[in-house]
Amino acid sequence: MHEEGSDSFFEHSWGNLGQIVLAIAFFAVWLVDAFFLQGTVVDARVSIGVRLPLAMVNWLAVAYLARQSLRLVFDKTRDPTRVIRESVYGIVRHPLYLSEMLLYPGFLLCRFSLAACGIWLLGAGFLHILARYEEKQLVARFGEEYHDYMRDVPMWLPWIWK
Repeated sequence: MHEEGSDSFFEHSWGNLGQIVLAIAFFAVWLVDAFFLQGTVVDARVSIGVRLPLAMVNWLAVAYLARQSLRLVFDKTRDPTRVIRESVYGIVRHPLYLSEMLLYPGFLLCRFSLAACGIWLLGAGFLHILARYEEKQLVARFGEEYHDYMRDVPMWLPWIWK
């Protein structure tokens, strides 16, 4: 049960379970498809010497987004009565979900699996639905302050030119 006023109050009740199920499905399909069946592996065109460094850069970005997001949300000195706009929350509104969305392409860079790619797309859609749900909760809690935040900060793709 989520208590009103707690950080988890804004989360959808199926959010965590759905993310776990989709992660397990992705990795199970990716492992079986890419390493055992090799039915949809299309890695021969680009060397692992190119793909692996790209995957590692991707994972570094994922780790940075996730770490900064978690640090800010769970900071004990944070004022829970205001919208977080610092750091990665000033770049995109859902940096933790974005880090999760970006995690899987790193694995697809290492060994591509068309079936796992499909699960990744389903997962990205699921995270988008969760983010929309949470935004409704945040608008109800913070009102115009969150509307301003939504206007100023993009949901997924950072405004690099801003």
